[in-house]
Amino acid sequence: MAKTATRERPAFRCDECGLEVAKWVGRCPECQAWGTIAELGAARSAIVAPGPVTAPALRIADVSVDDANHRPTGVAELDRVLGGGLVPGSVVLLAGEPGVGKSTLLVTAAARIAQSGRRCLVVTGEESAAQVRLRAGRIDALADDLYVAAETDLAALLGHVDAVRPEVLVVDSVQTISTAAVEGTSGGVAQVREVAAALTRVAKERRIATVLVGHVTKEGAIAGPRVLEHLVDVVLHFEGDRHSRLRLVRTVKNRYGPADEVGCFDLTDRGIVGLPDPSGLFLSRVADPVPGTCVTVAMEGRRALVSEVQALVVPINTPNPRRATSGLDAARVAMMLAVLDRRGGQRIGTADVYAATVGGVRLAEPAADLAIALAFASAIRDRPLPGDVIAVGEVGLAGEVRPVGALVVRLQEAARLGFRRALVPEGCQVSVPGMQLLEVSDLRSALLVLNDSVSTRRPANVVPLDVAR
Repeated sequence: MAKTATRERPAFRCDECGLEVAKWVGRCPECQAWGTIAELGAARSAIVAPGPVTAPALRIADVSVDDANHRPTGVAELDRVLGGGLVPGSVVLLAGEPGVGKSTLLVTAAARIAQSGRRCLVVTGEESAAQVRLRAGRIDALADDLYVAAETDLAALLGHVDAVRPEVLVVDSVQTISTAAVEGTSGGVAQVREVAAALTRVAKERRIATVLVGHVTKEGAIAGPRVLEHLVDVVLHFEGDRHSRLRLVRTVKNRYGPADEVGCFDLTDRGIVGLPDPSGLFLSRVADPVPGTCVTVAMEGRRALVSEVQALVVPINTPNPRRATSGLDAARVAMMLAVLDRRGGQRIGTADVYAATVGGVRLAEPAADLAIALAFASAIRDRPLPGDVIAVGEVGLAGEVRPVGALVVRLQEAARLGFRRALVPEGCQVSVPGMQLLEVSDLRSALLVLNDSVSTRRPANVVPLDVAR
């Protein structure tokens, strides 16, 4: 047995992020939380000598790739964000706010997996087995090979794994499971780290695809130590507004596939349903163009979503105008208002300004800048833009329109939905069948080109947008 040399040193650990420091401090240097540093007693730092290996090293060409093959879950949108399905032995962390639909999605996926002939075990620490059974019956997620257990102890959970021998394990949630081998309450840094490490070891040794449900903090970050995200193979964020049926599953980390995919779901009374073509959800249903609206195409991962930006400008007499946004970055909206006032000749003055998206989608990328600016220009003049025009481009502080990525994919999606003209950055050098491209170099040029296009092909009830002031 290899001998090691050890030395004693005091250790302190942050209860929020798990950072270990040599001495106590009032504020954690990592997560900036106050009063979370606690003493752990004496820690042992060891110098380890080389020992026997578990398996010999292989040439990379001789390594089999069969261990990384995906197996579909039966939920197409979930398979999309996973890269094709669950890999045997992989550990997936699905995090989201309470009530967003995490348990509903996983019970649905577990039932589809069990219906395909693979045994699946769902261990719930937040609900009883009867509650899970009621939900499964309501969303038609019953299967003979789907097993449910309500446990909060890690040893009991592992006992269920030995008894059922599942191919897929779902733990809802990792913060509710605890072990007597580690001090602290369930959900604490030490407990979450130990439980996640134990489940990861079991998953790798027995090639069980494991899905862990994780809680999030009020800031939206995954609760528990940061090491939890490093232990797992895949990290997914489940996002959605409580007042909207739209749900998005976003890939943050994926060792077996792309890390920039997004899955779209519709949360209904009968469960959660994938949306393979969600673009129509983000457009308003009106017969004639309405002032203050402009359509753009946003990229969510590798998916192009045609989305509508709506703006409203209301003149007031008070010295403190209001700026309200929904679904848009407030900082970028404020910047577009300043650029539109200074470079585009559209005076905002003391007016209340409101900006929002349709359908609950969030637009954070700079490619929506041009659409935001045109929507505000249309609202200021109370004159609608043409209904067959989209705008894609980033707008700088000097008023210039900059190129954006994946322009061809964006334009193809817009053309598929019936849009025929697009304002794009100058020099893009792309062409899309059925789409007329109007290249602009700056914001004022975009307004002028739009005026010309409206005057030559003016839909009913549409007046050219005037930029002169």
